[in-house]
Amino acid sequence: MDKLIQDFSYGLFIWQVLVFVLLIFLLRKFAWKPILDAVNEREESIEGALKSAEKAREEMKSLQANNEAVLKEAREERERILKEAREMKNKMIAEAKDAAAAEADKTIASAKAAIEAEKTAAIAELKNQAASLSIDVAEKILGQELSAENKQTAMIGKIIEDVKFN
Repeated sequence: MDKLIQDFSYGLFIWQVLVFVLLIFLLRKFAWKPILDAVNEREESIEGALKSAEKAREEMKSLQANNEAVLKEAREERERILKEAREMKNKMIAEAKDAAAAEADKTIASAKAAIEAEKTAAIAELKNQAASLSIDVAEKILGQELSAENKQTAMIGKIIEDVKFN
């Protein structure tokens, strides 16, 4: 009976090995392949997602660098515009000062000319009045009217011209 049990065990062992090999073959063909395919597909999708995330991160870095460059350029442009505005303001102020100084000089020169003309006219008027007064005084002193009044007036005017008034 031992031999029978032993032969039975041996036969059972062979059948178990055959069933195990058949089970592995069937599992490999029908179960493991779809499972491995699903695992591989999942692994590829995870790898694709990681690559996409890395690509997105690189794009974000690139966009951030671009944004910083644009901001820097905008700041430089703002500084340039402000500098130009300051220079234009200073130029306009300088031009206004120059124009005001020129106008003031012109007004002063005009006023000096007017004063000089008024002074000359006043001196001429004083000379004429002095001549007229001189004639009147001379007439009263002499008690008579002097003849050739035009000649005497011209002579007195010439004498007054020779006399310098300060």
